[in-house]
Amino acid sequence: MDKLLLKPKLRNVNVQRITHQGEPVFLMQDGLRLSESAILLPQALGPLAMLCDGQHTLPEIQAALEVRFGLRLPSSIMENLIEQFDQALLLESDAFEQAKQRAITDFRAAPHREPALAGLSYPADSTQLRQLLQNYLDDVGDVPAMPAGSRGIISPHIDYPRGGPVYAAGWASAAAAIREAELIIVFGTDHNGGLGTLTPTPQNYASPLGLMPTEQAIVGQLAEALGPERAFSDELHHRAEHSIELVLVWLQYMRRGQPCPMVPILTGSFHHFMTGQAAIESEPAYREVIDILQAHMRQRRTVIVASGDLAHLGPAFGEAPLTKADHAQMKVDDEALLANLSQGDADQFFEFMKAGQYERNVCGLSPFYFSLKTLGATRGRAIAYDRCPADQNNTSFVSVCGLVWE
Repeated sequence: MDKLLLKPKLRNVNVQRITHQGEPVFLMQDGLRLSESAILLPQALGPLAMLCDGQHTLPEIQAALEVRFGLRLPSSIMENLIEQFDQALLLESDAFEQAKQRAITDFRAAPHREPALAGLSYPADSTQLRQLLQNYLDDVGDVPAMPAGSRGIISPHIDYPRGGPVYAAGWASAAAAIREAELIIVFGTDHNGGLGTLTPTPQNYASPLGLMPTEQAIVGQLAEALGPERAFSDELHHRAEHSIELVLVWLQYMRRGQPCPMVPILTGSFHHFMTGQAAIESEPAYREVIDILQAHMRQRRTVIVASGDLAHLGPAFGEAPLTKADHAQMKVDDEALLANLSQGDADQFFEFMKAGQYERNVCGLSPFYFSLKTLGATRGRAIAYDRCPADQNNTSFVSVCGLVWE
């Protein structure tokens, strides 16, 4: 057995609570899509996954399951489950590292980053895709036209069937600025990212609507500021992450197919900053990154795109079902969040989130912060808002918005 499996450690994988054949299970998948395999783990065995933290041997896990949780699991079954975890690349192991290195080599050698969601979340055919986006724009009708000098936009990254009208309103409002931009900086949520990560890539991005070239010189400067190892250790996350891809499609459509240099940056979790485990001021590389981006913004007409959704509440996210009162309160809290974002002050936004808003699972926290910090003093206007269902029972919701900063 791989020595790493003697004390198995579960990676940061995607976990969903679902019902399979009438039984509650955890659907566990590799977020990097290095493997198409998935594990359906009975929810009663959730403690097994929790104990795969790299600190416990298999006998220790077996003993803890029985003593702490009353679960008697034969060694043969437990070892079989651990082996299945490893085959699905859910564990930190030799198998995962080998698969990751092969994927990194292929990603960097490719002429561009292939669209991961074409044909799945949106049409792979360019004509059909253009028609889909135009239909959304036609349906929202007139929206406030923000000035051509506007410098930033918040866009959702939820799927188009749920978020399409909000995407359309926000991008239509910022259309003049988007079309006149000479440089686009995209901060997108890294759903597989670690604490405080900033991950650019020199790879170009493509969609069915064409190629958006990455400004490699700027990426090189960012990598020097962060340190190449830190900057690119999670570069593979770009391959399957949807947060940049779904806004890129709208960006290309609103520019009527005209390419524009882009700087794609994935941003990781701020949990350690929000809970006081670390101080954001202790990250001097952040200031260097922002200085580099601001220097280029002074030379070219630049638009920053913050790709992030708002709150994630309900059983789909490990919380209690939302009542009608909870659903109404969600909107009240989101209105306060949008009002804060519209103030255009990064430090004020950070403190507002730290005071309790982060507990609402706002997945756009880090891209919103870096966008505001890079923009400097600004003011924003909320253009569109919605609460999108996230389960079949209408007890879980994701809120999204379109907002433009001047």
